Amino acid sequence: MATNGLSLHIGLNSVDPNHYAGWSGDLVACEADALDMQAIATRAGHSTTKLLTHDATRDAVRAEINKAAAALTAGDLFFLSYSGHGGQLPDKNDDEPDLNDETWCLYDGQIVDDELYLLYTHFKPGVRILVVSDSCHSGSVIRDMERIARAAGIDVLTNRSTDVGEKLRFRTMRPDLALRVYRENQDEYDAYLEKLPKEKDTAEALKARVRLLSGCQDTQLSLDGAFNGLFTGTLLRVWKEGAFAGDYDRFHRAIAERMPPTQTPNHMVIGPADPAFDAAKPFQI
Repeated sequence: MATNGLSLHIGLNSVDPNHYAGWSGDLVACEADALDMQAIATRAGHSTTKLLTHDATRDAVRAEINKAAAALTAGDLFFLSYSGHGGQLPDKNDDEPDLNDETWCLYDGQIVDDELYLLYTHFKPGVRILVVSDSCHSGSVIRDMERIARAAGIDVLTNRSTDVGEKLRFRTMRPDLALRVYRENQDEYDAYLEKLPKEKDTAEALKARVRLLSGCQDTQLSLDGAFNGLFTGTLLRVWKEGAFAGDYDRFHRAIAERMPPTQTPNHMVIGPADPAFDAAKPFQI
């Protein structure tokens, strides 16, 4: 039976200030990242969907992931890409050692890593999920943001380069802003955060193989750029419009070799073993 590929590409150059305590989180290249990831998916034969800035709401993202979960069966591939800010919310289900959950900053609110994990459990056994995320995720990143920003020449308050003419920005919320966003929307966030199961309690429910390629390590920050995010732009150069030959490990190493020591991409997998997925050419159904 032929296998199928569905993909969802999310890119936000800003967020709704009405939800984010007056902050619009302006970035430059996230929509371009999403469109470039969609182009890769299209060439690989995926049926693609994109959600850009205003359309990238919590409900829309959840609906598209659940739609893919309902449609795909063993051997099929769901390719999910995200480009935008990473954020932080308090851990309400006691499964984070640092007491914080990491988030993607969608247009009208954040979606937490636990919630994404729960959505992945909706996929049928044998489905393959590839997540490419060009954002900052970790609580340890946010705690070290001021030190890392100074080293990169970026003003931590404005999230802009201190060098005239530069347009470097980090894809993460400042810790004071993360707290303010939570406090101003606490009832809304707590209503679903407190209902999320612990990851260890849903581990057996995960029947799909989930692979993550992300823009940086926990102690680093991901940079935006003029045309693409640093990670996405490097990924595209390595991919060479499909000329790259190798599996996911080789792909990750080739990207990392071209990145500065301040931003090292991460590669991890969870879920049941799938040697064929591990050995496959990236993005291929």
